Amino acid sequence: MSLLLFTHPACLRHDPGADHAECPQRLVQVIDAIGMTFPALSWRIAPAAQRTQLARVHGDAHIAAILDTPVHGRRQIDPDTAMSAESAEAALRAAGAGIAAVDAMMSGAARRAFCAVRPPGHHAERGAAMGFCLFNSIAVAAAHALAAHGLERVCIADFDVHHGNGTQDIFAHDPRVQYLSSHQWPLYPGTGAASEQGVGNVRNVPLPPRADGRALRQAWAQTLLPAMDAFRPQLVLVSAGFDAHHRDPLANLQATAEDFGWLTTQLCVIADRHASGRLVSMLEGGYDMQALRESAVAHVAALRTED
Repeated sequence: MSLLLFTHPACLRHDPGADHAECPQRLVQVIDAIGMTFPALSWRIAPAAQRTQLARVHGDAHIAAILDTPVHGRRQIDPDTAMSAESAEAALRAAGAGIAAVDAMMSGAARRAFCAVRPPGHHAERGAAMGFCLFNSIAVAAAHALAAHGLERVCIADFDVHHGNGTQDIFAHDPRVQYLSSHQWPLYPGTGAASEQGVGNVRNVPLPPRADGRALRQAWAQTLLPAMDAFRPQLVLVSAGFDAHHRDPLANLQATAEDFGWLTTQLCVIADRHASGRLVSMLEGGYDMQALRESAVAHVAALRTED
């Protein structure tokens, strides 16, 4: 089996509030579009991440704040980020999906995985939830690959339109993890300048508002993909945000679903070359429903080309 899909019903029950952009319908649309287009693909139920697994990237106080604080109605963490009573389990299942997907890759059960989960994760820092994100699921997956499987080189490729400040914050001083990001600049959260390079393991390519798919492809083809190839990752992790799409209401880039499909194919080529094909993708942003459907289908189609 070359592609596995992970999700959990709890991810639909996380409710950040009426009219919030990061709504349950996002995940409904992704799962529905993938299921309609690829009915034969195998879905697995995501387990819950354990506290010890979260603690590899998050402080104890942050973990306790998310998991141990009772929520009656809604708890507002910051102007963008809120929890409902079901949010803690959703966050545990989202992080657990990444862990289970990494285990599946390392056992040889599959060559690629896509985790259709929410809340997203790449803005969550070591000690803080922010930007719709509670736990940094992609960082938890990377840390699990290092600790549980002994990998020495893990690459995180992030093409969400917003910079993954949390992922960069967590791994900026860990040369075992390479973080590569294209994103709109200026835009929330205000990080991701090209000068931010960690210990040589971070590469950021900011794109100006209205930059199109050609600019996105050039950022990866000329800078980010060569850096990944030189790093020779043993596992490729992808923060798959589809909000660089031209229809997205929260940003101003002009990419298309076809651009995401192209980029996914390029990431798979490098995973094939250096990581025995091992690639785990996790849903991040994307807030226009039609664009999200089309982009998720293009992404999964590229992941499953060798089925």
